Amino acid sequence: MSGKEEFVQIYRSNIQREGAEALLEYLQNRSDFFTAPASARYHSAYPGGLCDHSLHVYDCLKDYMDRERVRDLYGLEYSDESIAIVSLLHDLCKIGCYKASTRNVKGEDGRWQAVPTFHFEDSLPYGHGEKSVYIISGFMRLSREEAMAIRWHMGFSGPEDNRMVGQALSKYPLAFALSTADMEASYFLEQESE
Repeated sequence: MSGKEEFVQIYRSNIQREGAEALLEYLQNRSDFFTAPASARYHSAYPGGLCDHSLHVYDCLKDYMDRERVRDLYGLEYSDESIAIVSLLHDLCKIGCYKASTRNVKGEDGRWQAVPTFHFEDSLPYGHGEKSVYIISGFMRLSREEAMAIRWHMGFSGPEDNRMVGQALSKYPLAFALSTADMEASYFLEQESE
């Protein structure tokens, strides 16, 4: 099964709210979501990497939420729909932002050579997590906790004031869980390219 097929299967199995099909139609037919990289040079920096990254975050978030400690000690419990929404859609802000390019790299023979890469060019500079919330909200309604999780999924690695990040992660535990899953996928499952 391809990444796109897996994404669509998980999406349709779990996300049933009004507007979900219209959002999926947009992702499939009017965006580069399934062909875009997740980054210009780092995690999942290849065509289709954005879809793959979203699937990795989904798997990591599902595993995190299934931990006995998370359920029993922390009391965190979210619907399969909320888990699918926040993990599969957290990086919609990257749609249309990565353009194919080249960069010069010195080869083993000491000569410079052009290698394929991507460069970031955002035509809607609305922020990161907040832009994803904005895009999703154009199709379907998010709960406050879902919106906050997507908005703050970068955790302390984003440019925001650490006090605000800490308040958000404390007040909205799904944001902490999504941030953890995103970091696990980015740093452990997805290789950095040189």
